[in-house]
Amino acid sequence: MSGRVVLVGAGPGDPDLLTLRAAREIRAAEVLLYDALIPTAILELASSDCERIDVGKRGDGSRGVPQDQIAELLLSKAREGRYVVRLKGGDPFVFGRGGEEASVLAEAGIPFEVVPGISSILAAPAYAGIPVTDRRFSSSVAVITGHRGKSEEDRRIDWEGLARSADTLVILMATAWIENIVERVLRAGRDPETPAAAIASGTTP
Repeated sequence: MSGRVVLVGAGPGDPDLLTLRAAREIRAAEVLLYDALIPTAILELASSDCERIDVGKRGDGSRGVPQDQIAELLLSKAREGRYVVRLKGGDPFVFGRGGEEASVLAEAGIPFEVVPGISSILAAPAYAGIPVTDRRFSSSVAVITGHRGKSEEDRRIDWEGLARSADTLVILMATAWIENIVERVLRAGRDPETPAAAIASGTTP
């Protein structure tokens, strides 16, 4: 008998930003597959008999668990008839590979749900006192991954179009490629005097 999988967003880092629905799902989990950087206070919501599996990828050079193995774990644990929570930082469908995992589950016929989480896209600037929109000077926002600054993924980004059309650019996971990203944005026509902020570990205590 097949179990069930819930893809749950854990929020941006501050445990107080975990949603009530997410907390309920974590408490109900029989198996918890969780990402790196999930706060201990959130993991401790799981029951004492919950099987916890760290599948997180980290930015320190360690490889973590390959994505195909994560998908196989989701399928195998669900096929054991267990209630599986896949706990992901931020929101599962915002640069979190939640879409890939949902596709695998759908193709395998495994019942699943998605529980949205608060994304750092909004939370980190808010904690820093920066509105991403303000009717006086910003009426549009674009969200971009900065994770692979010199890759094929980067070449797919229409920097010129973004520089023209979006008032606010939110670039996630940009630390390793920040100089390249700044160069791209300026070359695309952004005013060098545009206000900018760099936020690390946003919302974390």
